[in-house]
Parts: sequence; C-alpha cells; structure tokens
Amino acid sequence: MNEAIVKTDFTFPNQKNLYVGKVRDVYNINDEYLAMVVSDRISAFDVVLPAGIPFKGQVLNQIAAKFLDATADIVPNWKIATPDPMVTVGHLAEPFMVEMVIRGYLTGHAWREYKSGKRTLCGMPMPDGMVENQKFEKPIITPTTKALEGHDEDISREEILAQGIVSKEDYEKLEAYTLALFERGTDIAAEKNLILVDTKYEFGKKDGQIYLIDEIHTPDSSRYFYAEGYQERIDRNEPQKQLSKEFVREWLMENGFQGKEGQQIPEMNSDRIKQISERYIELYEQIIGEKFVKADTSCINSRIENGIADCLKSM
Repeated sequence: MNEAIVKTDFTFPNQKNLYVGKVRDVYNINDEYLAMVVSDRISAFDVVLPAGIPFKGQVLNQIAAKFLDATADIVPNWKIATPDPMVTVGHLAEPFMVEMVIRGYLTGHAWREYKSGKRTLCGMPMPDGMVENQKFEKPIITPTTKALEGHDEDISREEILAQGIVSKEDYEKLEAYTLALFERGTDIAAEKNLILVDTKYEFGKKDGQIYLIDEIHTPDSSRYFYAEGYQERIDRNEPQKQLSKEFVREWLMENGFQGKEGQQIPEMNSDRIKQISERYIELYEQIIGEKFVKADTSCINSRIENGIADCLKSM
C-alpha cells in the first residue's frame, strides 16, 4: 500500500519551532537552518483538501531540488541538502512578504480577471483582443501579498513600494531575478517540448544577501502546457493540454467548490486520489526527463526523521 504523509511531528536537537503550512512542515533549527518536509497534503483555492496524494511530496521536493541546482548561478538559494526524497534542509532566511508571480500567457487567474472585463492585473496592462492561453508579448510580473493565513491578494509594484513592504533597491533585484529565473525555466521546459506558462518565486534575505527560497518550477507553483499542438488548440479555441495543478482546481469548480464560505469540498475517492498522484508523476517525468522512482513508503515516518537527524548531525 502506498502511504500518503499528511502530518509530521518530530523533535530535533536545537529545534526552535515547527511551522505547518498548507503543504509543508518546516522545522526551525536554532534560527539558522530549516528542515522542510514536503508532505503529501494538497491544497487548492488556499484550502487543504481532506485526502493526501501518495508521492506528491516526493515529486515536488525532487523537482524543486533539481531546479534550485539548475538556477544557482542566477541567484543564491536556500538549499544545502536533500537528505530524503521528501525533505530539503537549508538556510533560514527572512522572507519578503510578497510572492513574485510571473505570467507568460493569459490563463488561469489572469484569464478569469480578463474575461470579467479587467485590462490590468497588479498594475500591468493586458491588451484588448486577447484569447485564453494566448502568449503575452513579454512576460508580466503580477505579485501577490504573502498571507500568513487565508488568501494571498494581488498587489502592484507601486503599492508594494508605497507601503514599504519591500525596499525599491531590493524589489528591483527581485524583479530581475524573477525574469531571469523564468527565462531559464522556459528554456529548460522547451528542451522537453513543454511551455512554462506561469509560476511564482519566493525570496528571503540572510546576512544582507537575497536568497531564492521554497519550491521552484513544481506543479504546485507553476503551470506547463505541452508545446506540441499549442497553436492548433489556440486556433480552434480548444483547452490546452497542460501539466499543472489546474486540473484539480477545475475539478473542484465543476463540483461547485472555489474555497468560498459555505461551499463543500467534493468527495475525493480512491480513484480520484490515484488519478491526481499519476498526474504529478507524469509532470515529474515530463519536465525532468527521467523515470520517477517511487521511494519505499513502508516506514516512511522513520525514514524521514532519520534522514533529517543524520543530516543535521553533519552540519
């Protein structure tokens, strides 16, 4: 049986606290390092769904680790080691309270706003006459606030600077890093006959140095289209063949759930859970270009705990 990990509760030497996010359990080690367990929880519309997805955490963690390594020449990142398929250990940096969302195509949230008649998103203009999934002339950066609880909110560059959320000097660096990372991700995706549609990056600061933190280019933080047939689908006004978490959001919307008060999460039966797991594995194999190797889940909690403990001893 493939066990899904939806909760951890370990205690490590010099542990200050445990932060439980929507998907990640993050252990603060002496205010210097973080041990991040990427669980098998799944969220959509900022709501954690009731069932875990086997191997989802492994998929996300391993994709992020590979892309952190592949972009370390652009910006330093927080990763030090991956002692378990579901774990990254790295630097603790003070996070900037914005997420840098970048969009190369008019889809998802941007399309929903566009369809409602809006022609700006986070202060960025969106030209008239566009169709769903059409490529922007240049990628646009549409930041969101980084909410500790509840929904992240769209915010413009001007509002970020006016409110002093990020200094002008730092924000200009975040923009430059965001554009460069997206260009690298786009190039890597193209090599696999994929299109990196949109994504988000999170950054932090430690000892005066900006670090790329958290995940990067995973199906939870990014959207991919298959390049083959993209233009034909646009011409026929058909949905794109995509690899992202959007299919989970679409299933929820079809069943009357968008995270709003009073709405019920639809039942996630075993077939649905298996389908979602297979889609995550499919994205791994497509974007990484390697066969996904499922880790042994027979003693998964002990495996994770021992991996982190051994790693921390060596640091």
